[in-house]
Amino acid sequence: MGEDRFERYLQSFEEEPPVSIRLNTQKMAEDKGLRLEVIHGEPVPWCRNGYYLQQRPSFTMDPLLHAGCYYVQEAASMFLDEVLRQLHNAYVSHQPSAIRPLNALDLCAAPGGKSTLLRSALPADCMLYSNEPVRNRANILLENVTKWGYKNHIVTNNYPKDYRKSKLMFDLILCDVPCSGEGMFRKDEATIHEWSEQNVEKCWQLQREIVSDAWACLNEGGVLIYSTCTFNTKENEENIRWILEEFDDAEVLKVETKPEWNITGSLLEGFDEPVYRFIPGISRGEGLFMCVIRKNGITARPQRDYGSLPTTLRLVANDITARQDEAVTSVDLSYQEAMKFLRGETLTFPPDTPRGIVEVCFDGHPLGLMKNIGNRANNLYPKEWRIRTTYIPNEYEAILRHT
Repeated sequence: MGEDRFERYLQSFEEEPPVSIRLNTQKMAEDKGLRLEVIHGEPVPWCRNGYYLQQRPSFTMDPLLHAGCYYVQEAASMFLDEVLRQLHNAYVSHQPSAIRPLNALDLCAAPGGKSTLLRSALPADCMLYSNEPVRNRANILLENVTKWGYKNHIVTNNYPKDYRKSKLMFDLILCDVPCSGEGMFRKDEATIHEWSEQNVEKCWQLQREIVSDAWACLNEGGVLIYSTCTFNTKENEENIRWILEEFDDAEVLKVETKPEWNITGSLLEGFDEPVYRFIPGISRGEGLFMCVIRKNGITARPQRDYGSLPTTLRLVANDITARQDEAVTSVDLSYQEAMKFLRGETLTFPPDTPRGIVEVCFDGHPLGLMKNIGNRANNLYPKEWRIRTTYIPNEYEAILRHT
C-alpha cells in the first residue's frame, strides 16, 4: 500500500465500520402504494439503491429485512452496481462489442449479497444462476434469493468444474472468489487469526482454477467480473496478469470512477491495467478488489433452452414459491405477531379468516405462509430460517418508512 496508505488503513481500526443496506426496488414499487425510503440514510455514491445508516440497528428484529425489502451489504461490495450500470450503458449506446446479458452466472455466490444485486440490476428476462459449492452455504444463499423474490433466478450447489462440464454458456460471469480475507480484518477480528501466508498461497492457486473453469463457460464477447475481499497482489493484480497471459482473448475493461470515491488502482509495480481497490480509512467501506475482463470474439452464442437445467447440475430448491399460489387470503400482522411468526410460533387469526393457506404480511409486505385451521394457524415458515432469540422489543425500531 505504501507508508501513507497503510497508516491511514491502520487508523481505520480506531473507527466504527460503516453500516450500509441496499433496497429491493421490486418490493418498493410505487404502483403497490408501498414506496419505501431509508430513515436517516445517506446514499452510497456507486450504488443506485445503497444507503449508509447512521448506526447499526438490530436488523434481526426488523420484519422488513426478513420480507426481503432490503439487504444488509457492505458498501464497497455494492461497487458491482456501478460496473453493471456502465456495462448496460455501453450496450444501449451500441459501443463496440457491448452485449446485453441474456444469461448470467454468479459462481461463488453465498451468502447472496452480490447475487441479489445482480438480479436487481440485470434485465428482467435475463436468467441468473447463483451457485455455491458448499451445501450449507448454498441453503443460506437460497434463503436470501427466495426472500429477494425475483423471477428468473435459480440456486445451484456445484463446483465450478461442474459448470464447465455442463456446457452451459454465459454472457456475464461473476467470480467473487474465496480469498484470504484481508479486507475484512477491521470488520471481523476472526479473519485476522485465520490468516496465514500458506492460506494466501492456497487461495491464489484455487482462484486460478475457478477462473479457468469460468472462462470456458463464457461466451465470446462476454464479461467476467473478478473480485476478492483481500489486499495482496498475489490474489489480485498477479491473478489478473495471469488471466491476460493465459487467455489471448482477454481484455481488461475500464470503469469510470470519481476522485471523491478514493478508489485505489494497481499496487503491482509494472502493472497498470485498470483495477479497483477499496481500502478502509481511504474509501468508505471494507476491503474489496474488482476487475472487469471481456472475452473478445464474435462467434455466435450456442443456442440452448435456459428454462431447463442440465441433469449434471444440482438445483437447490424449496416449496415456498410454489405454495404461495395456494394462499387464499392475506393477513397483516402487528409487530409483535410478526416477530412471533418469524420465531416459528402459532398464531390466532380473526374468526372470519378463511381456512387454508394464508399469506402473512407486515406493513403490507409478505413474510411467509401459515395454515389456518380455525382455532389456530400453524406456522409454515422454514425451521432453518426462524429467529432463535426469545427477546422481542416492545416497540418497533423502523429502518424504512413509506413515503
